[in-house]
Amino acid sequence: MHLDLTDRVVVVTGAARGIGRTIAARFHAEGCRVVALDLAFDDATPDDVDRVVCNVADPDSVRAAVVTVVERHGTIDVLVNNAGINVEGTVAELEWEAWRRCMDVNLGGAFLMSQAVAPVMQAAGRGRIINAASFAAIVPSVGSAAYAASKSAVVAFTRVLASELGPWDITVNAYAPGMVPTAMNGFATMPAEAQDRLLDTLSLRRWETPDDVADLLVFVASDAAGYITGTLLDVSGGKLATQIPARAHGR
Repeated sequence: MHLDLTDRVVVVTGAARGIGRTIAARFHAEGCRVVALDLAFDDATPDDVDRVVCNVADPDSVRAAVVTVVERHGTIDVLVNNAGINVEGTVAELEWEAWRRCMDVNLGGAFLMSQAVAPVMQAAGRGRIINAASFAAIVPSVGSAAYAASKSAVVAFTRVLASELGPWDITVNAYAPGMVPTAMNGFATMPAEAQDRLLDTLSLRRWETPDDVADLLVFVASDAAGYITGTLLDVSGGKLATQIPARAHGR
């Protein structure tokens, strides 16, 4: 199957670093016109990827960014709402400001960007909106109330938006990565014993890479995925698919 995304205009939020940078680079490699949105950029962002400074939690900043993208590229074919933050802490110890910030960025950012981009896609009569959820939306962990709640809300938001935009042939889906080592979670720098405990929860017993996520998003953005909408796509390597997947690996 050849997934031809040549010349599609793809907006990726939170694209200056981490998984977002890899997603932007992958779409660029597929021949897309990629616009990276983030609070700030460093020299590692490729020069041939368009960059727009944007705070996804700020309505005025989002509206201005979308206007800029349309002025430069004429339309928006794909929106990847990747931007997100993690807030840790038990319910008893969480500060209200931390809770609200998590909701504003993870859920509010997806809402504001989708709301601003939807009219552009409706005018074109087609489009793809792809929202970053998390495995925490499926099985949360202790101390992740804010993060898990925000990502669970993204899934519900995705389902509603999929039906609301269906009449314009716009698909809306969410994706749930599992364990991608990042600076935010520190998986790869944990002691070996702690890493083993986490890896033992995976049917595919290896750390997930940003490319694993990007592979899925390229497919979802393509014409081949035109009848997939309103769903949460699990890209976690079979995390907790069974009670003790490590048994299959002889552990």
